[in-house]
Amino acid sequence: MRYLVVAFCLGLAMVTYLDRACIGTLAPQIMADLRLSKEQMSAIYSAFALAYALFEIPTAWWADRRGTRLVLTRIVVWWSAFTMLTAAAWNFGAMLVTRFLFGAGEAGAWPSAARTFSRWIPQTERGRIQGVFFSGAHLAGGVTPMIVLALLQVINWRAVFVVFGLLGVAWAIAWHRWFRDEPADHPAVNAAEKKLIEAGRSPAADHPQGWAYWRRLFGHRNTLPLCLMYLPNSFGFYFCITWLPTFLKEKHGFDSVALGFFAGLPLLLSVGGDLLGGIATDTVTKHFGLRLGRAGVGGLAYAVAGAAMILAGVVTHAVLAAWLVAVAVGASMFILAAAWSTCLDIGGSHAGVVSAAMNTAGQVGSIGSPLLVTFLLGQTGNWNAALFVIGGLYAMGAVCWALINPHERIFD
Repeated sequence: MRYLVVAFCLGLAMVTYLDRACIGTLAPQIMADLRLSKEQMSAIYSAFALAYALFEIPTAWWADRRGTRLVLTRIVVWWSAFTMLTAAAWNFGAMLVTRFLFGAGEAGAWPSAARTFSRWIPQTERGRIQGVFFSGAHLAGGVTPMIVLALLQVINWRAVFVVFGLLGVAWAIAWHRWFRDEPADHPAVNAAEKKLIEAGRSPAADHPQGWAYWRRLFGHRNTLPLCLMYLPNSFGFYFCITWLPTFLKEKHGFDSVALGFFAGLPLLLSVGGDLLGGIATDTVTKHFGLRLGRAGVGGLAYAVAGAAMILAGVVTHAVLAAWLVAVAVGASMFILAAAWSTCLDIGGSHAGVVSAAMNTAGQVGSIGSPLLVTFLLGQTGNWNAALFVIGGLYAMGAVCWALINPHERIFD
């Protein structure tokens, strides 16, 4: 039954990225219809990320206390509603508010999934499961440009948002009917699987109130490097789902067919990075210990990502540059299983809040990414400056991994 839980979370991840990534491919139609500038479109992208960051920790805190059956149902219904309402936007202000509320609704989805894994998945399987989870998200994100371009042949951009929103509503209904917060409460879980899941698992714990709780979270020496480590991952990813299609078209002149492929290629390569990263973190942990399995794997992957992204800004061959961007993003996603498994390792029964703190820091990168990209483009007239910044951030993330100790729990 735990693998059926993973299948549900995989569906969640895929719908999440489908709804997030479609706006980047639809941007030319939206900008033309609503008469938006690049700066206004960047503000719309960042409005989502700002709301996501503001509501991430409170929603995860709620999920740690109330359980993810209820909280994830609310999250998915909310964000699906505002995905569909995006179709009704009539100007810049309406689009800005709608995307902000969309981000507020989606906040907490992935920490809630992490919380679900912390209760349903044995520690020895967590790296692989995280890899599968992220691979589903990135597979959906990778094929989104091609799906959107195909749908635009028969419907307009507004109808695309409605179609994608309906998928989330269907998921929420099925999730609420089938899922239970604890394996022991699910009638289909037998005694052997219950024993396997609960072996070595942190028991459900009380959640202290007040400032002492938050001082413990943000004052622990693992928290700051964990958060700084995750920022470049989101910064680079957000570039991919916002301005990468425009970069490929304006900088390298790709036509619609090649554009659909290369705009989705970073996330398609990320599928392999996710799966191999999950296998790598579990395998290295088994043979060489938890710290090397998490921090060693993550740091090495970030180093490769930084080198590839900087080279993408140096080379002049269009196809090679596009492949290097894809390799860099794929390598950065190699760290995800290690990063989110580390949140389970150091978070224990507070895994939702710990992973939310990390993901909130990532959203700071998401907020800044489209704004900084358009600023650098305006100042330099060259897309390469953004690639150099992303490469430098990946290098910073590699350094941060060296400061994280997954053996040290924050609360328990």
